[in-house]
Amino acid sequence: MMIKFLIIKEFKQFFRNPFLPKLIVVFPIMIMLVIPWIMTMDIKNIRLAVVDTDGSSMSGKFIQKIDASGYFILEDVSANYNESMEQLMLNKVDAIIEIPDYFEEQLIMTGQSPMQISVNAVNQIKGTLGSGYINAVCGDFYTENLSYLYKDNPERIPKVSISVLNKFNPYMDYKNFMIPAYMVIVIILLGGFLPALNIVGEKEKGTIEQINITPVRKTSFIFAKLIPYWVMGLIVLSICMLLAWAVYGLSPHGGIWTVYLFSLLFIFALSGFGLIVSNYSDTMQQAMFVMFFFILVFMLMSGLLTPISSMPEWAQVITWLNPPRYFIEMMRGVYLQGCSLADLSHQLLALLGFDIFFGTWAVMSYRKTY
Repeated sequence: MMIKFLIIKEFKQFFRNPFLPKLIVVFPIMIMLVIPWIMTMDIKNIRLAVVDTDGSSMSGKFIQKIDASGYFILEDVSANYNESMEQLMLNKVDAIIEIPDYFEEQLIMTGQSPMQISVNAVNQIKGTLGSGYINAVCGDFYTENLSYLYKDNPERIPKVSISVLNKFNPYMDYKNFMIPAYMVIVIILLGGFLPALNIVGEKEKGTIEQINITPVRKTSFIFAKLIPYWVMGLIVLSICMLLAWAVYGLSPHGGIWTVYLFSLLFIFALSGFGLIVSNYSDTMQQAMFVMFFFILVFMLMSGLLTPISSMPEWAQVITWLNPPRYFIEMMRGVYLQGCSLADLSHQLLALLGFDIFFGTWAVMSYRKTY
């Protein structure tokens, strides 16, 4: 029962503050209603899968041209569209280009050969650039490889008609890509900063000394500090999800309970990290500067603003140690691609690992003196 009274104490302390209760309502509203209209981003290194059902020498040359263009990372070449579509669904590739049967024959005999590009339009900028780059590469390929057949009549150089199919974000609306990420920003700022100021705030007030002389166990004390941020984090998330649905028409296609499950795990990990910083800090100013540094790194290296595939290889390795990476992947997967819990097992296990690690560290780093 001791933890019950500690949790009640935490909520009372929180609501006695004239500013913080207003913050958890106003902050997500401002983020969700203002930021989606003003932010932009740039893209490079588009991951491509090629479905070659023709298997001709001409299709082979075309694949080589794509690979050598410098615009793409050629992840896979196969004859199975369903396998490539599964890779697109799992975010292993950003676009699929399908070379049809009789590609070479139709190109030479009729001067036309239809081709389809399937683009993961969750990130509409990457989708737009990807289809544009492929069109540019196609133009160069036809000029280089087929112009010799039409020396006397250059206007008849064959061309491929390309149709683009935007997957997961049909209208390529940039806001649809970023709104799930803005929800993550809100949780990071509120679920990370506020816990970091908690224990160190009690140190400055001197109330921590009263806790230290009580028989309260360290585990109970830390969990009493974490649980209120679970509640506040879920309230903030609910406000963001309601605004996303009411203003932008976005809802989690993969299931709302998947979002709440991952949110609980992420908030626990992030608030645990905040308490670790608080345990090692002597003043609130020190804790704020340390958390500002780490939160900046968390956001910049999570794929929130810049795709991880566009980062240097050494930076991509570091992102595996970044908890927001897995939460952002989940939010975009559930909201835009309809991913289920089974599709997100990797992200689920990663967040569970961070929960155990940060929770244990938070308890062990709290120096309780009797």
